[in-house]
Amino acid sequence: MSVELTPSELRQQIRSGAHQGNTSGLCAGYVQCNIVILPTDWAEDFLAFCKANPKPCPLIAVSKPGEFNLPTLGADIDLRTDIPRYRIFEHGQLREEVDDISVHWRDDLVSFLLGCSFSFEEALIAEGLDVRNVTEGVNVPMYRTDIECASAGPFSGQMVVSMRPFAPPEALRAAEICARFPSVHGEPIHYANPEHIGINDINQPDYGDSVKINEGEHPLFWACGVTPQVALENAKPPFCITHSPGSMLVTDMKNTELEVAPT
Repeated sequence: MSVELTPSELRQQIRSGAHQGNTSGLCAGYVQCNIVILPTDWAEDFLAFCKANPKPCPLIAVSKPGEFNLPTLGADIDLRTDIPRYRIFEHGQLREEVDDISVHWRDDLVSFLLGCSFSFEEALIAEGLDVRNVTEGVNVPMYRTDIECASAGPFSGQMVVSMRPFAPPEALRAAEICARFPSVHGEPIHYANPEHIGINDINQPDYGDSVKINEGEHPLFWACGVTPQVALENAKPPFCITHSPGSMLVTDMKNTELEVAPT
């Protein structure tokens, strides 16, 4: 698929089933979002969880109950159809993955849109850095860690991280670049020594695909928007919907709208 598609064109292809894969590297310049959809009576506690854990759960937007169109993020967005793959959970258990949630939609559902690391990948590439998952055309590797998130109501759990390998000078530059994008996870949280954050085998990600780590490179880790899925597994709401890892909502918002000046 051409990366020259506009976000609206990509969303149309997702709706029609023409695009079913991950969204990394697509629609350069535009914000991509993770999504969590919960019943209204669970929404307040989940909002508190996001506010207590802004690195893995940076809020971009929150819908009103039953609202599936978000004009501020894109005039034609439909949250029921515009993500390549959704996960449906019941009582904390993954029940199925689907490409359309229209039949599951309810008037009491609140949607949380969270910033995604795919947005800062463009800035890294623009600075001449090799973002390995984009270069190799695969989904970014993601790992469960032993880093505890702050709890809020029934929501708790360990942080999930995404990984991109860099040699030390490039890792420092990547951290400086990503610090300008706090709304899409910001600077990395850990470099090298994955066992220090509870990752036993860097070649076996919990989500996504493994990538090559060249000689002289080490893994660089960012907080990841898959973290809420761990919290949802622990909280066990009777019903919730998330994106499948790597399958994001691509919005009409520009990444530059989220960039902040370096301090």
